[in-house]
Amino acid sequence: YWRLRQEGSGDTLISGGSIVSAEAVWDHVTMADRELAFKAGDVIKVLDASNKDWWWGQIDDEEGWFPASFVRLWVNQEESTMVETVEGASPSPSEVQNGHAEASPSSSDCLCLGQTVQNRDQMRANVINEIMSTERHYIKHLKDICEGYFRQCKKRRDMFNDDQLRVIFGNIEDIYRFQMGFVRDLEKQYNTEEPHLSEIGPCFLEHQDGFWIYSEYCNNHVDACMELSRLMKDGRYQHFFEACRLVQQMIDIAIDGFLLTPVQKICKYPLQLAELLKYTVQEHSDYRYVAAALAVMRNVTQQINERKRRLENIDKIAQWQASVLDWEGDDILDRSTELVYTGEMSWIYQPYGRSQTRVFFLFDHQMVLCKKDLIRRDILYYKGRMDMDRYNLVDAVDGRDDDFNVSVKNAFKLSNKDSDEIHIFLAKKLEEKLRWLKAFHEERKMVQEDEKIGFEISEYQKRQAAMTVRRMTKQKGHRSVPPGYPPPMDPMNPGQYLVGDGMEQSEFEFPEPERCKSPFWQSFSRLTPFRK
Repeated sequence: YWRLRQEGSGDTLISGGSIVSAEAVWDHVTMADRELAFKAGDVIKVLDASNKDWWWGQIDDEEGWFPASFVRLWVNQEESTMVETVEGASPSPSEVQNGHAEASPSSSDCLCLGQTVQNRDQMRANVINEIMSTERHYIKHLKDICEGYFRQCKKRRDMFNDDQLRVIFGNIEDIYRFQMGFVRDLEKQYNTEEPHLSEIGPCFLEHQDGFWIYSEYCNNHVDACMELSRLMKDGRYQHFFEACRLVQQMIDIAIDGFLLTPVQKICKYPLQLAELLKYTVQEHSDYRYVAAALAVMRNVTQQINERKRRLENIDKIAQWQASVLDWEGDDILDRSTELVYTGEMSWIYQPYGRSQTRVFFLFDHQMVLCKKDLIRRDILYYKGRMDMDRYNLVDAVDGRDDDFNVSVKNAFKLSNKDSDEIHIFLAKKLEEKLRWLKAFHEERKMVQEDEKIGFEISEYQKRQAAMTVRRMTKQKGHRSVPPGYPPPMDPMNPGQYLVGDGMEQSEFEFPEPERCKSPFWQSFSRLTPFRK
C-alpha cells in the first residue's frame, strides 16, 4: 500500500512502512541547481511524490527534483520488485494522498505491482503511452513559460527591454507553436484502444526539419542563465518571477528550471525512440519508421551539441584576433564561428609571381593570412584574408604550372569565381597538402549545414565575447601577447588532425617549444572540430 508520511517540512513516500525507492530508466542530465542528476540504473529514494510530474528524491547525500516519468518504482524493497506504469500512468497525487494506489491490470489508470511485464506488445504500449504523456505535460510547461512568464515580462517594460527578453526566452514561442502541431499529429496516430498498434514514427519524420529550431534555443540557453543570474541579484526580479509562477499555478520550480525543459526535451527524444524500437518487432508496420526517426533525432541532437560547442569557443576566437597585430577590417566573429584548420605554406599571388611564406587560418567563410615576426617568431601580423564563398578549390598536379609558369609540388589553387584571380599554395609535404584539401571540403560542408538550419552568432553573443577579451586584456594591463606558431604537424602522431576517408577529423594540439609555451595558443588550437 501507499501513503505519505510527514517528515520534517516535506512528505515522504512510503510503502509497507519503508521508504519507496525507484530505479532510473533513463539518464537525467541537469543544468539547474535544484534538479537531481542520475544515470539509468541508479536507485533514487522518493521523498516527495505529491506532484504527478516532478518528484523530490535523494541519491546518497544529494537531493533534488526529477521527472517522475524517468523512473520505475520499487514496492517490495527486499525483492526489488518493479512498479511498471501501465498505459503510461503513474500514481496520481490524489491516489497517493488517499493512501492507496490500486493495482488492477485491466485498468488503464493504474500501477501493475509485481514482476516486469513480459508481453512485448504491453511493453510497447507502455513506451507509447509514456511518450504521449510526456508530450502532453511538456506542452503544459511550454504554455506556462509563454503565458505565465514571457507574456507577463512583456507587460513590464520598466523591468525588461527587448534585448533582455530575447536573451532570456529566445525563440520559446516558436518552439511552443511547433510542438503543438507535432503533438496534434501524434494524437492522430495514437491508438487509444490498442496503443501498441500506434504508428508514431512517421510523425517524427514529417516534422524532422522543424526540430532544428531547438538549435537556436539551446545555443542561447547559457546566455539566458547568465542574464537571469544577474537579474536575480535584485530582489524585485525574484519577487516578480515568483508571483508569475503562483498566478499561473505552476509547480514549485524556479524559472531557470522551466527554461531548461526544452534543452532536456530535445535530448530525450533519441532515448525514448531507442526504447520504443527495442520493443517494436521488425514485422510491425511502424518498425522502419521508428528506426529512421531514431537516426534523424540522433543527428539533430548531435548537430545541436556541435553548434553549442562552437558557440562556447567564440571567446577564444575573439581573444586570438586581439592577439594578432595590425588587424584590419571586420571582426572574425562577424562571419565565422569555427577554426577549421591552420598551417604554414608558401603562397604565390598571380600578379606578383613572388613566393611568400604565410601562416593561414581557415575559418568557416574566410581564411586569414598572417606573417610571423622576423625576430619574435611567436608574434603574428595580419596580412589579409580571403572570402571562401568567392573561391573554388582546384587541385594542382606536380610539375610546371601553366598559370604561374613555375614548377610546383604538393600544390593546390584557389580560383576566384567572378574574375581571373588565382592563388597557388605549396605545402612542404604531401600529407600537409591532403590535410588542406580535406579542410577546405570540411569548411564548405560546414557552411552548407549552417545555412540549412540558420545557425549564426547573435549580436548579444558577439558583444559578450568582445567584453570578455577587453576584461582579460585589462586584467593583464597590456595588449594580449600573440601566441607562437607551432612547427608543421606530423600526420602519424596521435591526437592530430587526420585526413582519412570520410573526411573524419580528430582533435589536435600544436606543440610549443619548451622555452616559449603558450597556454592560450594550445587552448585556441583545440577549437578545431573534433569528429570521429
